[in-house]
Amino acid sequence: MGTFSYLPPMTTEQLRKQIEWIVKNGWNPAVEHSEPQYASLSYWYMWKLPMFGETDVDRILAEIEACRQANPDNHIRLIGYDNFKQTQSASMVVHRGKMS
Repeated sequence: MGTFSYLPPMTTEQLRKQIEWIVKNGWNPAVEHSEPQYASLSYWYMWKLPMFGETDVDRILAEIEACRQANPDNHIRLIGYDNFKQTQSASMVVHRGKMS
């Protein structure tokens, strides 16, 4: 399910540091979500559009929270997309939904 999936959930401060790293590298953040039973599939739902050029960590955290509020039972992950290499340079689950 992505980087750090074997670790306990990140605190808000730890997540903030990961987002700062994504922004510092110039990667575009994007939020995705999926029902837990489908999380192993390749495609997750995109939450809105990727946040192209966003550098405000608080706005990124707010979008993660908005996705969590709208989809409380889903897994939510944060992507750092490198548009120069055209690849995901970071991918981490930031909220684990309830397993049914």
